[in-house]
Amino acid sequence: MAYRIVAERENETVRMDRMSSLMALAKARVWASEGWDVTIIVKDEDELAPAKMDRLLPV
Repeated sequence: MAYRIVAERENETVRMDRMSSLMALAKARVWASEGWDVTIIVKDEDELAPAKMDRLLPV
């Protein structure tokens, strides 16, 4: 499963793909802590708000 991270701040947008949910979540948390608006897209169809990113953690 692929995870696309989209981070936006002011007039900048950064996109990156990760295959691991843990790596995607870790990257998203770092970007968010630096003031970016971060969205994780799973399989290019399911957008997750930052508050819902914890659901990507394995059980």
